[in-house]
Amino acid sequence: MQPSWAWCGIVACCCLISPARGETQDVAPLLAKLREVGPEGKGHRAASDAWSKLARSDAQQLPTILAGMDGAELLAANWIRAAVDAIAERQLATGGKLPTAELERFVKDTRHNPRARRLAFEWISRVDTTAPDRLIPQMLDDPSVELRRDAVARLLDEAAKLKADEKPEAKEKTAAVYERALIAARDDDQIKLASEELKKAGRSFDLPRHFGFLMQWKLIGPFDNKEKKGFAVAHPPEEKVDLEATYPGSQGEVKWTDLSTSDDYGVVDLNKGLGKLKGSLIYAAATFQSSSRKPVEIRVGTPNAYKLWLNGKLIGQANVYHANVKVDQYISRAEMQSGRNVLLVKLCQNEQTEDWAADWKFQLRVCDATGTAILSEDRPSTAASASTAGGAAAKTE
Repeated sequence: MQPSWAWCGIVACCCLISPARGETQDVAPLLAKLREVGPEGKGHRAASDAWSKLARSDAQQLPTILAGMDGAELLAANWIRAAVDAIAERQLATGGKLPTAELERFVKDTRHNPRARRLAFEWISRVDTTAPDRLIPQMLDDPSVELRRDAVARLLDEAAKLKADEKPEAKEKTAAVYERALIAARDDDQIKLASEELKKAGRSFDLPRHFGFLMQWKLIGPFDNKEKKGFAVAHPPEEKVDLEATYPGSQGEVKWTDLSTSDDYGVVDLNKGLGKLKGSLIYAAATFQSSSRKPVEIRVGTPNAYKLWLNGKLIGQANVYHANVKVDQYISRAEMQSGRNVLLVKLCQNEQTEDWAADWKFQLRVCDATGTAILSEDRPSTAASASTAGGAAAKTE
């Protein structure tokens, strides 16, 4: 979240902008100053001066200013966004027009920052009520999560209207629209709605594959986590993932065993795999075959304290117990190497005995920045990968 002083600075600058006509100017050095702003006041004074000048720009320069958000850090992007809003508001307040044709071209150019494109779309829609009907249906595969969500919402609305028609041919068409929506959806609520409607229609859909959840794991443990001390203790798997090795655990010698899940949301229930242990921790390992070196997001959901490594590098951790678990609760950005990659997760359970503290589970998926699944090259179908049905996790020796 942006610090309060930064918002105050932006608001203060807004108050200084007079409702005069904008001026054409060289915005590049002004944008550069805004892009240099950092946390704890770094570059704030220079940014304030640059913002005051930038906000006086002519509205015809809005696409150029919006492009300044490309590659910008969040704080800098917020300064630029505020300048765009100030320019557009002034233009409309003085009876001027926005450069809607140029802004529409900006929206359609998916190379630009998704938040900048969304902002341009909002201003176009404010002055042209036909814009949403014209633009949103084209955005089912858009890299902007917000624009994609709007496109999926329209399909879901369309399907709901078709569902009210009881003719046999309408049922098939309704299911087809729900399937289109599900394939394009990236937000959990929309995916759940579409998948539930498809189930009612008797259509199956591989949700774990759609999300990119990893379903097959190697498990070793339990190790000691009394008094929550195990989180900081580096057991042998943290040094090297050797699937043939055995180690002394908290209840005797431990070795790697297989654990699979068929849960639609990739939830691996460690209580079903190990029993309801307390004051314990385990390690779960999985391999991921990548066709090339690529940036990825590895997203974890768990109510337990966890650490995450990719190819031996720690990329994520949270020493938190019994948090409210949700899809994509923790997001780690990393780079897959070409070929075989190894993911290692450490999951810690504390000693609380309340019913609500019993959960010991996790889910993990690999995707890009929009939430689009990135699949291992050797991934089998979900049905083939799971050793049990109905969402249960199983342990095999």
